Amino acid sequence: QLQLVESGGGLVQAGGSLRLSCAASGRAFSSYAMGWFRQAPGKEREFAAGISWGGDITNYADSVKGRFTISRDNAKDTAYLQVNSLNPEDTAVYYCAAGLVVDTHVRAYDYWGQGTQVTVAS
Repeated sequence: QLQLVESGGGLVQAGGSLRLSCAASGRAFSSYAMGWFRQAPGKEREFAAGISWGGDITNYADSVKGRFTISRDNAKDTAYLQVNSLNPEDTAVYYCAAGLVVDTHVRAYDYWGQGTQVTVAS
């Protein structure tokens, strides 16, 4: 089993930034691709960003491209999501997930964290 714990969410004004972290434990973190998803109230969980196990491949949803940056530190068993230029539409619970490959689909990921709330005030 791989356990994932997100942190770094909070309340921020529009235009602000946050750095979300996803700490892993239990298995070889560096063997997994990592993804960040988000789910707003009443909406389906959607892909935001993904990164390969080695960090050389990244992928972003069009809605966050240029504003969000995914990264990872395999020595610290941690993945990150830097979120900039936030707007109220970015308000959601943000989840990190681990899978075999970078993929935009929820079903491609085997392990999930409990989520961290990001609220953007206008």
